[in-house]
Amino acid sequence: MNILLASNNTHKKEEFARILTSHTLVLPSELGLHFDFEEDKETFTENALGKARALKAIAPEGYLVLADDSGICIDALGGAPGVRTARYGMEKHGRMLESPERNAWLLKNLAHLTKAEERSARFVCALALIAGEHRVFTLCESVEGYIATESYGKGGFGYDPVFVVKEAGKTMAELTEQEKDRVSHRGRATRHLITLLGEL
Repeated sequence: MNILLASNNTHKKEEFARILTSHTLVLPSELGLHFDFEEDKETFTENALGKARALKAIAPEGYLVLADDSGICIDALGGAPGVRTARYGMEKHGRMLESPERNAWLLKNLAHLTKAEERSARFVCALALIAGEHRVFTLCESVEGYIATESYGKGGFGYDPVFVVKEAGKTMAELTEQEKDRVSHRGRATRHLITLLGEL
């Protein structure tokens, strides 16, 4: 199937493409579409669905539209940054931070917590797929872990260097692509999506 991904993030496209090997994924920019959506909802699922609907409205015929909203939820921060994951630190610094800056800001804010159980967190990924006007599907997955005391690994993107996957004992950035696809929130959600696409 031809799937139009509601994102401008090439890293996300690469992760989806590694798992959705029998489908063709395309970014809006590759079709000459300008796509920008303000993620201002209260939940990951609402944001994913909003993005999918916004892109479907301008998408050419013949494409399913797939959107995701994902982020990190940290217990010591009351579940923050959550849906504001990409904007974490913006209020303090007055601008969007680059990933290394966000990670450094997060580590600074958790520096007073030294035990892994005090730094518990999870990555969450919500997906929304629109196959037609009345064929709309959502699903959500997560992976448990905790925030490391410093960055480790060179793979992945975003918060991957500071998030230790509980079942792997390594940060997301230390995992191989295959390991990450097996345990990550996006990998888990996408495997459910494969089943759904098979039924469609």
